[in-house]
Amino acid sequence: MSKRHEGTINEERDMPSTQPKWLSDLAISDTGFIFDPYSGATYNVNATGLQILKGIREGLGRGALLESIAETFDVAGRDVQRDLDDFVHMLRQRGLVPQHFALEA
Repeated sequence: MSKRHEGTINEERDMPSTQPKWLSDLAISDTGFIFDPYSGATYNVNATGLQILKGIREGLGRGALLESIAETFDVAGRDVQRDLDDFVHMLRQRGLVPQHFALEA
């Protein structure tokens, strides 16, 4: 995931919809480097993507993630919602979460 908020990712797995199992297995560095031990794929995410991944890993719901992003990056409104939705869509599209994955409210 590079310069855009939503990033890039791949690999499909069958996971529960609340907190995907794969997430606990990904190696995620504080600099945004991500390693998927199943596929061997590596990714880079920007600060927003990193915060979203860490938030999902911690079990944060949609509202808490939106608030966290808004506070950290001093943004608000539809941009934050769109960035979060785009990122989760990208996770689905690249198969890192199942198609039915959704953040809890």
